[in-house]
Amino acid sequence: MELTIVGSAGSTAGPDSAASCYLLRHTDDAGRTWRLVLDLGSGAVGPLQRYCEPARVHGVLISHGHPDHCADVGALSVLRRYGPTKDEGLPRIPLLGPPGIDRRVREVAGDPDGADMDPFDYRPLEPGDIASIGPFTIETARASHPVPALASLISAGESTLLYTGDTDRCAEVDALAARPGVSAILGEAGWAHREVNPPGVHMNGDQVGRMAAEAGVERLIVTHIASWVEPEATMAAVREHVPSAVLARPGEVHTF
Repeated sequence: MELTIVGSAGSTAGPDSAASCYLLRHTDDAGRTWRLVLDLGSGAVGPLQRYCEPARVHGVLISHGHPDHCADVGALSVLRRYGPTKDEGLPRIPLLGPPGIDRRVREVAGDPDGADMDPFDYRPLEPGDIASIGPFTIETARASHPVPALASLISAGESTLLYTGDTDRCAEVDALAARPGVSAILGEAGWAHREVNPPGVHMNGDQVGRMAAEAGVERLIVTHIASWVEPEATMAAVREHVPSAVLARPGEVHTF
């Protein structure tokens, strides 16, 4: 499995990065390459076009309904309905996420009764659900965040990625991290800018590092550091627990 960092800025898009967006690729035994997008935050559809044709992706998985994770689902809808592929009769794109993501997309578009969801086959997910898109198997758990949010364990072939989405450290996400065979964790550290933080929102560098270390996962990619925060202090805290941890940077590709 191959993970491309499309956007990694937390809370808002930043001067050097779109908000959260990640592209997973996996080539199956028949030689077909499948593409699954994890989150489509504000500004993400632009740089996503560097790495694939967004209108042809095989699925989109949304962790929760905050704009820095889902705002550009509407942009993808516009691209499908009006862009170069509009007359090709492409199949609807599976769109997976917590209940209400369909309503959220229409709210962002400003047209609650419009056609913004027409390009998508929306499949709401609850914590504990298991879904599949091509070779990808997705298992969800409740994330600790102010709105309904999911962490996801995504497997294809012999590779398994845990994407925490936005979450405080919690037992449900810890349990996914501790599953046998987790190849890598794409983990958030959105509370990098404070030492004391409100509960139930984000992890900081110490928390995501401890989570990975306690689960025995050495491949840790740290993301969602606020767009206005320098990441060095966060990464120092992470590496106290996982010395090999790396910062998610747009354009970088991780294979596992």
